[in-house]
Amino acid sequence: MSLRIVVCVKYVPDATGDRHFADDLTVDRDDVDGLLSELDEYAVEQALQIAEDADDAEITVLTVGPEDAKDALRKALSMGADKAVHVEDDDLHGTDVMGTSLVLAKAIEKTGYDLVVCGMASTDGTMGVLPALLAERLGVPQVTLLSEVSVEDGVVKGRRDGDAATEQLEASLPAVVSVTDQSGEARYPSFKGIMAAKKKPVESLDLDDLDIDADEVGLEGAWTKVDSAAERPARTAGTIVKDEGEGGKQLAAFLASQKFI
Repeated sequence: MSLRIVVCVKYVPDATGDRHFADDLTVDRDDVDGLLSELDEYAVEQALQIAEDADDAEITVLTVGPEDAKDALRKALSMGADKAVHVEDDDLHGTDVMGTSLVLAKAIEKTGYDLVVCGMASTDGTMGVLPALLAERLGVPQVTLLSEVSVEDGVVKGRRDGDAATEQLEASLPAVVSVTDQSGEARYPSFKGIMAAKKKPVESLDLDDLDIDADEVGLEGAWTKVDSAAERPARTAGTIVKDEGEGGKQLAAFLASQKFI
């Protein structure tokens, strides 16, 4: 039986762009270029390696987001994933991580899975809790923050590297795993892969398809919200110390006043 791998990916604002909040205090995603979250590229890469080692495997990439989020799916498909699922619905605007985990869980159940692979966090929200929420909603084990992962005989195994120790973990499938940015560099899509991605299937789903009520997601259904936000103040000019024989003392006095020494 084919090993069914689902990789959850996110379309995020480019971190090098000028990001800011919209009037409703959600991230303005229309005014900045988006891309596949870099941390999710590691998840795609590990899924591809697992599939390469398996006798038979199929990789589905899944995302929740607006129309442009298809760009993230196409990037993952060009890397080598087999098919994609895109959940898009206007009522999803403003959904927090709790709502997102609900939508992803419903979509994963509908798609069918043996192993769900996630990145360690998104590069916009950076909460890092979605894999655990997803495992709880699916009712399966979680093996998170892995720097090495493999699947053999219905068991997923991995290594988690901490500050003071390294753990060897395993869980029976089905399961949810997340991988860190130390799990191995993601491959670059080849020209052949980019062309092939254009022909790979992308299924579109909305909230009705997943039997989710609109009030469970979006801003109204969010468990968290931003109360206020302000523009980052402009950078001020630095302090210039003119060295006329007392520069060292002035520098030390400045560092002391800022409690650096």
